[in-house]
Amino acid sequence: MLWTRCLVLLLFWGSSGGQQAAERDAVPAQLQAGSRQRQRSPPPTEPLNFGFVPAAVYDTHAYYEPGPIGILFHMVHAFLYVVQPNPFPKELIVKVIQQNMGGIKLEEWRKPENVVLLLQWIHYEAGFLICASIGLLVVVLTPLIGTLFCMCRCCENCGGEMHQRQRKNADCQRGFYTASLIASTIFIILGVCVAYSANHNISTHIKSTRRLINTNIRDLKTFANNTPSQIEYLTAQYTTAKNKVLSDLDNIGAVLGGRIHSQLEKEVVPSLDTALRMAGAMRETKEALESVSTSLEVLQEGTGKLQGTLSAERASLTNTLSDPACTNGAVSPTCNAIRATLSQLGISANYLKLPNINHAIENVDTLLKTDLSNVVQKGYSSFNDTPRLVREQTKNIVAGVKGMLDKIGAEITNFAKMFPVEPSLTNFTIFLTEGQKKIESYYPQIDQIDFYRWIGCVAALCMVILVLAFNCLGLLCGTCGYDKQASPTTRGCLSNTGGNLLMAGVGFSFIFCWILMSAVTTLFVASGNIEKLLCEPLSNRQLFQIIDTPYMVHPAKKNFLPGMLFQNPNIDLTVGSMYRECFDNNGLYHALQLETMFNINSFLNQTAYNKDLGKLFDGVQVNLQDITLLEQAGRDNLINFANSGIGQIDYEAYLAEVNKGVTDVDLLTFSVDLEARADQLPRGALENALRGHASSIRQIHRDLVEPMEQATNTLSQSIKQLQKMSNDLPVKVNNILSAIDAAEYLIVHNASHVVKQETKGYMQTLVGYFTQYTEWVKNSLMGEVAQCKPISNVVDSMEIVACSFVVDSVNTFWFGLGASCIFMIPSIIFSVKLSKFYRRMDTEDVFEDSPYPDTLVRFPRASAPPIDYDW
Repeated sequence: MLWTRCLVLLLFWGSSGGQQAAERDAVPAQLQAGSRQRQRSPPPTEPLNFGFVPAAVYDTHAYYEPGPIGILFHMVHAFLYVVQPNPFPKELIVKVIQQNMGGIKLEEWRKPENVVLLLQWIHYEAGFLICASIGLLVVVLTPLIGTLFCMCRCCENCGGEMHQRQRKNADCQRGFYTASLIASTIFIILGVCVAYSANHNISTHIKSTRRLINTNIRDLKTFANNTPSQIEYLTAQYTTAKNKVLSDLDNIGAVLGGRIHSQLEKEVVPSLDTALRMAGAMRETKEALESVSTSLEVLQEGTGKLQGTLSAERASLTNTLSDPACTNGAVSPTCNAIRATLSQLGISANYLKLPNINHAIENVDTLLKTDLSNVVQKGYSSFNDTPRLVREQTKNIVAGVKGMLDKIGAEITNFAKMFPVEPSLTNFTIFLTEGQKKIESYYPQIDQIDFYRWIGCVAALCMVILVLAFNCLGLLCGTCGYDKQASPTTRGCLSNTGGNLLMAGVGFSFIFCWILMSAVTTLFVASGNIEKLLCEPLSNRQLFQIIDTPYMVHPAKKNFLPGMLFQNPNIDLTVGSMYRECFDNNGLYHALQLETMFNINSFLNQTAYNKDLGKLFDGVQVNLQDITLLEQAGRDNLINFANSGIGQIDYEAYLAEVNKGVTDVDLLTFSVDLEARADQLPRGALENALRGHASSIRQIHRDLVEPMEQATNTLSQSIKQLQKMSNDLPVKVNNILSAIDAAEYLIVHNASHVVKQETKGYMQTLVGYFTQYTEWVKNSLMGEVAQCKPISNVVDSMEIVACSFVVDSVNTFWFGLGASCIFMIPSIIFSVKLSKFYRRMDTEDVFEDSPYPDTLVRFPRASAPPIDYDW
């Protein structure tokens, strides 16, 4: 057991992962309780791949399928259930054992409680007692009845008289007795076959027991040989967690600095984004101002040209209307109507009076000489330099943590070497080897004992076979030699031999039956109770419940197994639970509940969950005061932009002129109306002149009005854009500067809180890798390391050998032999009856005429056959 204790000392160090995880979880909980701000939960720890523990391959398959003989086994089990239908008496056995721990004393059984137990036991064994009584009755009465039967026949009674009465139904009786004897003989033959099959099954499977023993011992050796390598693999996988921690430490700038950056960027990046957008707005403002200036120049130049062109066209049209033709009565109204519309040929918007915006353009051009976008990008770069600052300012702490990891790995390695696991397991392997040799040394004796057992069983069956031989030969000779025409005194030699053989079978039946029945009764009581009290409860694991009954072994010891293994009977460890865990091929650590034996929390506190690790990270100080989000040049640029003068532009005057339109009337519409009125005039010079004027007006619209309309649309869009940009421009700039100031204040004054918060999250991530390792170790110890399937295989193999190989076969043997003995009784009766019809009689019935002449009655009398000395 020393090797087990040494083994579990090494395995136990992963058992306290849950408690330590609880301690670790309590630390951030306390910090959060005292925090003034809501903290975000730490990012999930990256899952680690520790691989698979080297698995042991076990050869034993503790499963038995009896094959065709299983039908006989089921028949015997059914018979035993009929004999003993009571459930397993667990409480009764427990009471008997507990009340007789000091030994069985005769005077103790006189106590009332023991008398009650005895009566309960008799009630439970009632079926066996009744059957055993019947068997003993057969054993006692068979030789007695045989002796009396022999004496009675010697006195020519009980069928001993060599005289057979002739009856009318003699043939019917003979046929009935023959059929009954044949049926009895068949059942006896079946019983012999069943018993011989069981006898042969024992010998066959005794040899296969060696294979079970060899595979079980080989599996135990595999268990012992693989366990050290599995433990070594567990300790070696600490390197996986360590390497991941080292990787995060080497990338502390990207990991921790990135977390700090991501926390601060919620305030910093939006403020810089607004400043960057304002830089873009400044460029857009310059473009809009230039567009306004260009459009205004186009409109002012076009206004002068359009005004002169429309005046000339109006004067020319007036001259045309002065034609004498317009004085004609029919033409005069049309000319008057055209003359009334001449005043519409004028400009509507006067862009010449709009003020220029050159001062604003000059101011914006001056502002754009300072590249605000570049200044903001410097702020981005300064803020994005946080990981580098973290990396440079935590060099000493990272070096300290790496040294601590090396120390932890050395402690784990030294702890693994503290216990002589391999020497203990080597001694256990030597013990198995020597035990196997000792067991193999008994194989010749076992074979010899099995041979003697086989001979004894065959001898017992030969007794029955001898009776069967006489019965079969008697039936054969009697049936073949029987002659209906022959009288009882003149029967042939073959028939007489058949009758004598039947009587010989009767004699041997009386001689052997009680001997065989005594053996059957003994085997029935012994192996039948073994089946009901040991094999059945072992197969359904009720036997473990008796062993696991508290205070079963000793009144002061609660549990048997932990008291035997660890001298601590108060551990909640039972044989049944251990068997179930081993049957499921779980680890020995979990099956024996070794976590209750060894407390290594102090070791874990000094190794994987070293508090010094937290102290090191508590000293993390990251100074971010060197980060400048917006230089003074950028601030001045924003302030100057707010005072650039774009807010003093008279946008309403611009929009008022733009909304008036270029001309008072749509020239295209005016030209269409003029052509329509020309169509009302008679053909002539006047009509042609008016059509010429309409064409000239359309040309003016194409050449002058349309370019001015396009410039008007551009001017309108630019003015609206500038108006939108200038709305509350000082307030917008002030908000941007305030946001940047707030972000810089956060970095300078509150960054330490963010650094502390994210450092704790970073430490939790590192500890999470060790948590994964310890949880993996715990799970591996429970299910993969030192898998104890060989232990349950030993129990199952013992059950197979003892119950399936031996007890079931022995039960089947006495079942078949007992059936043969039972059917010997009707065989005796029918053989005696049938032999009368085959044996040659000394006398026979002879019928004579009546002495009274007036009657026809005939009286039989006995008559001996004539003596023939040639016979």
